[in-house]
Amino acid sequence: MASEISILHLLLEASIVVQAVMLALVGMSVISWAMIFKRKKVLKEALDDAKKFEDRFWSGIDLSKLFAEVSARQHAHGMEALFKAGFKEFARMHKTSRQSAVVMDGTHRAMRVGLSREVERLEADLPFLATVGSISPYIGLFGTVWGIMNSFIALGAVQQATLAMVAPGIAEALIATAIGLFAAIPAVIAYNKFSTQVEQLENSYINFVEEFANILHRQAVTSGEQA
Repeated sequence: MASEISILHLLLEASIVVQAVMLALVGMSVISWAMIFKRKKVLKEALDDAKKFEDRFWSGIDLSKLFAEVSARQHAHGMEALFKAGFKEFARMHKTSRQSAVVMDGTHRAMRVGLSREVERLEADLPFLATVGSISPYIGLFGTVWGIMNSFIALGAVQQATLAMVAPGIAEALIATAIGLFAAIPAVIAYNKFSTQVEQLENSYINFVEEFANILHRQAVTSGEQA
């Protein structure tokens, strides 16, 4: 209990600059934790939705029926969004052209745009986590250097320096570094984990786009031959 009181005392007695550094680091840590929980939920839902849609897609369901189901939903994300964009553009292009190359070029383009949007949505908040992970230790180090500098400046004003005079200033300065590491470490771990998950999802999206494009290409070729 004494240790907790002494740390609180050091925080309250720290210089304005060191307190500002600590407050900024605590704020960055709180925001990063909020983003970590939010991103964890988003990526878990994306992984679950991708698996469910793949099972539905490869179940042998008619693509027109599946498109109607997806279109009936208010919001489509992940593979559903790619499927919706691709099939919609395929149907539109197929009405205006019987050339499979032209139809597939437009379909591919629509799905690439959709893929870019989905990856951008999944990567939201990751730049902030990377920033917190990279700069927090330096911000904490700045607070530490400033606190130690002030302690030594104060020592220069007295004739006889003792450990009791130096220790509080150095201790309060080191707390800034500790808070900086506390903010940085979870942000770095979360960033690396989420980046890996986003990469896995992006690869699965790309594979789906190519497989779906092959199915549509076969349909386009068959329709062209019948025409």
